[in-house]
Amino acid sequence: MADLTQQDMAAKLLASGFERTSPTAAALTDPIADTPMVVTLDQLRPYDHDPRVTRNPAYEDIKASIRERGLDAPPAITRRPGEPHYIIRNGGNTRLAILRELWSETKDERFFRIPCLFRPWPQRGEVVMLTGHLAENELRGGLSFIERALGVEKAREFYEQENGQALSQSELARRLTADGFPLPQSHISRMQDAVHYLLPAIPNLLYGGLGRHQVERLAVLRKACERTWERRALSRNLSVDFATLFQDVLAQFDTQPDNFSPQRVQDELVGQMAELLEADYDTLALEIDDTESRQRALTSDPAPPAARPAPSAASAAPAPEPQRSSSPPSSPATPSVQASESGSSAPTGAGATASRVDAEGDQRDGCQRGERLQGHIVSPAPTTERLQSIQ
Repeated sequence: MADLTQQDMAAKLLASGFERTSPTAAALTDPIADTPMVVTLDQLRPYDHDPRVTRNPAYEDIKASIRERGLDAPPAITRRPGEPHYIIRNGGNTRLAILRELWSETKDERFFRIPCLFRPWPQRGEVVMLTGHLAENELRGGLSFIERALGVEKAREFYEQENGQALSQSELARRLTADGFPLPQSHISRMQDAVHYLLPAIPNLLYGGLGRHQVERLAVLRKACERTWERRALSRNLSVDFATLFQDVLAQFDTQPDNFSPQRVQDELVGQMAELLEADYDTLALEIDDTESRQRALTSDPAPPAARPAPSAASAAPAPEPQRSSSPPSSPATPSVQASESGSSAPTGAGATASRVDAEGDQRDGCQRGERLQGHIVSPAPTTERLQSIQ
């Protein structure tokens, strides 16, 4: 048998069943453990449910760092079963977008071939991926309120798909905490209000970075005005409902967050409500403010109990008894006010002498007790005229 040449060996290796694109190679499963690998930009895709939809505020700083130093922290990647492309596992979509920009600008191979850590697709894949992106974005760049709200709403959908039933807000908060993204139930309530009632009217304002406190103010205002509207519109045939009125008024203020004022929204909304309900503006405003105050008291987070300060040495010591006056006792011939009011006569003779001796003994005992107490006080408080009068 003649020896095989190099060309013959290469032809056999590239024959059907040996090439990388064969059905056998395509059927190979991904690693079942964390595995370092090098992927190209063509093989990698961003996570399609990434909660961040606006540009990262630190985008230019991250880009300058990657341009000069390379990718210090390569993103973790994974792949859904049966899909051809890898995706970012938890955080890293900003870095992937920057690498694409740098590759198109420089054609430098270090921006095209990326060393990554492949992690297998988890059992509860979509929920684990989404909560991981939420937590990672919160730690690295910070999400706006509406981005967190949309991410939590998406997580609710995944949880309900897992269980096959609707979730309450408290149960959603419990599951998010168990998956590494703790969130109070009161915040979830505000997020749902923002997604359902505010986002359709003021998308630019919310995506521009409107904060949680202003969103809460608008949510409380909407509920207070809605309750007032329902009470006053019971026996009226109005041409518009409150939901439409609120959307129309709020849409007028869809500007940048720096120019936004919740008070202006309230003034405009109350003014149009007063006109439609044929009510006095001031009366309606007071009624809404009262409802809003009660609503805020019911939905606000309870304040933690204030810690009592540790008692100082001066405050821990017992307060000294007021010293009796050092003036000589009054003459026995002059009856006291209490004696005259009670109808008893002033003591005379031997009784007067005994009373005078007892009074002098009580005075000496009081002075001695005062001196002993003063000796135990570290920093005595200054005596003032008001303190003396109280004593």
